[in-house]
Amino acid sequence: RAEEAPDEPPRAHPERTTRYIDPMHRSPLPLLRHLLLSCLLFSAELSLRQLLSAELDVRQVIATAQRADLRVFQGQHLLLLTDCPAGPDDDLANLPGVFDEAFRAWCRHYDLAADEQAHWQAVGCVVVDPERFRNCGLLPAEIPAFENGFCAGQQFWLMDQSNPAYRRHLLLHEGVHAFTITLRRLHAPPWYTEGIAELLATHRLNDGAFESTPIPLAASDVEQLGRIEAVRELRLANTAPSLTDVFSTPAREHHRIPDYAASWASVAFLSQHPRYREAFAAVEAGPLDGRLTERLLAADGFDVAEANRDFDAFTQDVDYGYDLERMAVDWTPGQPLQATVRLFVDPSRGWQNTAVQLASGQRVRFASRGRSQLGRLPNVEVDLESEGQGISLAWYRGRPLGRLLFAQWVEPDDGQGRPGFRVLAEGPRGRLTAATAGPLFVRINDSPQGRADNTPGLEIALLPD
Repeated sequence: RAEEAPDEPPRAHPERTTRYIDPMHRSPLPLLRHLLLSCLLFSAELSLRQLLSAELDVRQVIATAQRADLRVFQGQHLLLLTDCPAGPDDDLANLPGVFDEAFRAWCRHYDLAADEQAHWQAVGCVVVDPERFRNCGLLPAEIPAFENGFCAGQQFWLMDQSNPAYRRHLLLHEGVHAFTITLRRLHAPPWYTEGIAELLATHRLNDGAFESTPIPLAASDVEQLGRIEAVRELRLANTAPSLTDVFSTPAREHHRIPDYAASWASVAFLSQHPRYREAFAAVEAGPLDGRLTERLLAADGFDVAEANRDFDAFTQDVDYGYDLERMAVDWTPGQPLQATVRLFVDPSRGWQNTAVQLASGQRVRFASRGRSQLGRLPNVEVDLESEGQGISLAWYRGRPLGRLLFAQWVEPDDGQGRPGFRVLAEGPRGRLTAATAGPLFVRINDSPQGRADNTPGLEIALLPD
């Protein structure tokens, strides 16, 4: 219980140097400044709340935009305003149609009937000169300065981008904010707010139509986005966050590309990994409020330590076309290696548990026979087949395609960075030494996207050394 304030100032003690200041005798200027600042902040917050709850008069917005000589494009769910000058490669007229297709995908994600939201419409502004929008009243004074984009209810603004694909992504990112704020009453932690906007905005155009690609299939589909590259850079620099770290990222720090990349990675992981997607979908079906993380951590079967490990495995290997179902790891402890163990390696999957449990420092001999089929060369009707040494005709991350790899899950030696798979040996035959106590894993070297059409044929033998 807080102590009551004394009726009179405490008496000074000889050993103390703290000086008592009667608040009634302070200079009034700092107090007035504090009160004025508080009033201004409250007024700005109140104005922004009013803006969020205000009903849009689309006809009035169009009339205002036309008086300001802005270009206006209208679809079913998006009224697009811009001061971008028309150009020969101008794709702005196509954006409302892409937005409408994306809107239906967002409804499917949240299990909403798109037909019941037929009258929902956002106003989006692609801005070259913010002052031009402010002067005509289409960028209210309550909206703070922004570097890329800002959303307030069913209205959003984004700065024009030189790359049309990246501009389209930013438009959809802010559109997801408008969608979730108004239709799902979003008030969630920043990792989810920004992560779901990145996830649902990530796409490619298939014959000009929107196609959702939560994990991009190719860099050319998402020009200038760089989320996968940002996650890779974090891993290589030993600064990648754990899933728990992502959950606790404060809003004030959520403004750098690595933060957006980590939030995208967390939502992509949780929504698609076979161990967590059901719990994540159940949490998303409930309130998207400040307790979302708490409810996820308390969900039946959700183990935060296991989720952190699986997330680390994802961020270590993430690449274009990554399939979380295909790359999911079985962490089951194995049995001690007391006699020869034989097994086939599935080249269509990521790290596979050999069911062999090793002691730290234990030595193992291995040999392989047979071949894996690794799809076909692009534009050539030639099957790619590989024995354990791999094929030097094609490489992936510094190793020949199809090369046999053995690894263990290892904590970092110096405590820096995240745990990950450490390759202990590679090639068709040889010896390896266990780096830690734990299961031995094996896989064929290939990109995540290239695994889908691989077929098994390589058998390995493990022998005590």
